[in-house]
Amino acid sequence: MDKNPQNLVFAIDIGGTYTKIGLVNQEGDVLDSRKFNTDAKQPYSQFIKKLSDEIQILVTPFKKKYTIHAIGIGAPNASYISGKMISPPNFRWGESVIIKDNIQNLLKLPAYITNDANAAALGELYYGAGKAMTNFIVLTLGTGLGSGIINESKLIYGQYGMAGELGHVNVYPEGRQCNCGLKGCLETYASVTGIKRTVFELLSDNNSDSLLRSYSYDQLDGKTISEAAHKGDELALKAFDKTAKILGRKMADSVAHLEPEAFILSGGLSHAGDLFIQPLKNYMEAALFKAYKNKVKIILSKATSSDSILGPAALAW
Repeated sequence: MDKNPQNLVFAIDIGGTYTKIGLVNQEGDVLDSRKFNTDAKQPYSQFIKKLSDEIQILVTPFKKKYTIHAIGIGAPNASYISGKMISPPNFRWGESVIIKDNIQNLLKLPAYITNDANAAALGELYYGAGKAMTNFIVLTLGTGLGSGIINESKLIYGQYGMAGELGHVNVYPEGRQCNCGLKGCLETYASVTGIKRTVFELLSDNNSDSLLRSYSYDQLDGKTISEAAHKGDELALKAFDKTAKILGRKMADSVAHLEPEAFILSGGLSHAGDLFIQPLKNYMEAALFKAYKNKVKIILSKATSSDSILGPAALAW
């Protein structure tokens, strides 16, 4: 298709907290966007009703001048092949949600869906830090840990469209309970939720002063832990070090499987910058097979949270 500025796709990024929607041209320019609460713990029918209303608000001003060709959807545990969300761990929408067909019917346009982190990887490949690379892994370190694997400039889907769930590789067989039903999953340690759990374990294990001691679990977030670490809070720094150690070793495992040029990191956990990235790099390097040492980069994504619709847009294009 010619890169006509009047040609658009409709992009939807479904997160556990917020859903973002937008209209995007082939150059990756976002003409307009909206954000609303996903309410993932509420009935799925309520979400579809809210999404339908938000779509109409966004699309109506563009109908006369622009042509919308397709819909791209990024969603947790979504299969590109089946078009369903399969047992999304932080949602209460059921074990198999026929989301692609439902959304396709709202706009009467062809729709394409994949895991939200897979969509993020496509966004990096076409519009972001991965434009000059052919082999890389995207890690989204938010409420959970999402991942998307680009191999020879193509997204790896696997036999049933669910490949690349690095957040659910096992760290400790009898470790922390994961929302997916398993125990010891990587995302229970290496995510904003995971580091919060680490902070509270550290707080309970010693009586040292910490800026984080006055926060309840619900009040604490990744930004607060990062700010404390930047102020030299020893407990916050230790929490980041423990997280980096666990994630770095598992990243080394992924290097042995795939030999990527780089890992591209995004999400709340990455906001600590070098306080997290440097120990992460050190722990990964220490666990690497000699042939891979000093060859794999760790890069922070330049995409902001509002850029998350670029992944689904890349999928649609």
